[in-house]
Amino acid sequence: MSFFTSLPGFREFYPAERTIQNHIFDAWRATALRFGFQEWDAPLLEPLELFIEKSGAEIVHQLFNFEDKGGRKVTLRPEMTPSLARMVAARANTLRRPVKWFAIGENFRYEKQQKGRLRAFFQLNADILGEPSPAADAEIIALCIETLRALGLQADDFRVRVSDRSLWFLFLESQGVPEAVAPAVLAVVDKLERSSPAELTQAAVDALKGAPAVDPVALLARAREFAAHDSIESLTAFFANASEKITVRLSEWRVLLDTLRAMGLADFVVPDLTIVRGLAYYTGFVFEVFERTGDGRAIAGGGRYDALVEKLGGPEMPATGFGMGDVTLKNLLESRALLPAADPILDYYAIILAPECRPSALADVFALRRSGLRVGYSFKEGKFQKLIQAAEQSGARKVLIYGGDELKAGIVKVRDTRTRAEQIIPASSVLAFATNAS
Repeated sequence: MSFFTSLPGFREFYPAERTIQNHIFDAWRATALRFGFQEWDAPLLEPLELFIEKSGAEIVHQLFNFEDKGGRKVTLRPEMTPSLARMVAARANTLRRPVKWFAIGENFRYEKQQKGRLRAFFQLNADILGEPSPAADAEIIALCIETLRALGLQADDFRVRVSDRSLWFLFLESQGVPEAVAPAVLAVVDKLERSSPAELTQAAVDALKGAPAVDPVALLARAREFAAHDSIESLTAFFANASEKITVRLSEWRVLLDTLRAMGLADFVVPDLTIVRGLAYYTGFVFEVFERTGDGRAIAGGGRYDALVEKLGGPEMPATGFGMGDVTLKNLLESRALLPAADPILDYYAIILAPECRPSALADVFALRRSGLRVGYSFKEGKFQKLIQAAEQSGARKVLIYGGDELKAGIVKVRDTRTRAEQIIPASSVLAFATNAS
């Protein structure tokens, strides 16, 4: 007989794995709530057109999409940002701004599996909508950092690399690249660290077909020089005698970095203009969070997307946000020995040695449960040795022993499963004893 298995790229969560996942989710949720974000959610199944409108038709091959029984073209959501933009657009006139929302949801992508990337994954999304200033970008980056710190990670473990698509477009403009061609050129820039010189040159030639006056080789050299700057001071020197627009943008960089410094987060952040983020809907500051050792994988990423809400039918509304997946994050926490040890499943376990003890035992069990304690009990009466073994295997910290002799004497024995030491308490004091000891 063969056994069914889960589909490729999908995970099963046995209790131990679910405990780890809940540990991550609890940190995500608690940190976002401390920052004043509100939790939201959206359907797992969405119209296919929603994601095509946001990312283009080329995204379809990455989706679990199909036609439903009503003839509608639908897909399991690959991300939550389009759903967020749609929902905010629908109630934009009634929402108090800035909108600060977060979500913890499962997403699906039909793509090749690899380390840190599966076809089904959970992701924290946090977004601020309705606030155009760099203060919102700083708040989003700060939330991302503090979420990782809540899980035990520190500046030695990760680094937030911040870049700026707006500044890139201004740089390309200063090099004579027409606005209509700039997005294609920026897509080439996004591959500066990943492609060979020959591949980059050919890509630049293709991207600049609409700008014959621009030398692709010279532009790439100048782009590399620009991307090498890692401080506001060096960028200011690079843009000496620059346009007013560039001067204003550099002042916004100072606001962003000064805000993060005031928050005590400067050690976590570094300007890195090689980060462009390939998704075309990003419009301003962008960032990615990378491990500082090991595989150096990306843990999270995000940025400003000021045009998306309007593109999906809503009013003009600036927005910034980030996403953090659970797969790579779990791998990183595991490598740093930061995953939680297995907690005891139960606080107490009641063993019932005789039928006449069951009513009083169950009364105590349910009183303890209602007080917030985790309590189990033996479903059947039996020999002490067998029942105490079951109690110890349950993972309970302490065992309540209900026997005939104890019942007659009006007492309950309490046994510590680690030391096996026992003490006697009045049967009427079980609730008071357990709640005071917890």
